[in-house]
Amino acid sequence: MTDRYAVIGNPISHSKSPLIHSLFAKQTEQDISYEAIEALLDGFAATIERLRSEGYKGCNVTVPFKFEAFNCATELSERAKAAQAVNTLSFEGEKILGDNTDGAGLVRDIAENLDIILQGKRVLLMGAGGAAYGVVLPLLMAGAALAIVNRTASKAISLAEKFPASDIRGYGYDELAGLQFDVVINATSAGLTDSEVPLPKGIFAPNALAYDMMYGRETPFMAFARQQGAEVADGLGMLVEQAAEAFYIWRGVRPDTKPVIAALRNPQ
Repeated sequence: MTDRYAVIGNPISHSKSPLIHSLFAKQTEQDISYEAIEALLDGFAATIERLRSEGYKGCNVTVPFKFEAFNCATELSERAKAAQAVNTLSFEGEKILGDNTDGAGLVRDIAENLDIILQGKRVLLMGAGGAAYGVVLPLLMAGAALAIVNRTASKAISLAEKFPASDIRGYGYDELAGLQFDVVINATSAGLTDSEVPLPKGIFAPNALAYDMMYGRETPFMAFARQQGAEVADGLGMLVEQAAEAFYIWRGVRPDTKPVIAALRNPQ
């Protein structure tokens, strides 16, 4: 009997998740179906209850429902607790298990696909919103020497303070002059509005990586990084890797992501 899964968001028609999971299922010979479901903005909880009553095994959650998913989970992973948001739900009887695979996807893309070891690297995370919250713990677990910068410095400092056992520092952009980083990750939504990012020249160390969580377009951050001589990557690999982590949680099988990334980059 085919196991059913879905991704829930609003809007959702643009989602690549059904294609990604269908490629995973074909590759690993897993008998699943996976669909995109647009929930009403005030209808997330009702949608979850419907899916559970219809026998779905789990779902992914995207904008704007990750915080609601966090609240509806009956059990949370450490990653979900750190992110304060959930993008992967598993239904097991009366239990709703919540996890967050975004950070794991980011770290795996950088380490496995871009071949950059994060241990000991100076990493600057731009932004202090939901996307940033989702990746701090996995970056720390990968051994990154992490700093956070935000237009409102107090938000960066507040996020850093949620990890008191680490040496993270929060900054405003005006405090970055003279500092250099091996990896700079854009977790802001600036790319959606083509907003310039106020990074100082010289922020990239030699052979640095500039990573934008956005994908499918050249953002001002990526253009600035190229001008500064950094290696540039977008977030398509992260999208596929976080999906692979969810697939592993549900199915106990880890798909090979490289051919899936290649298929998305070069559709036939």
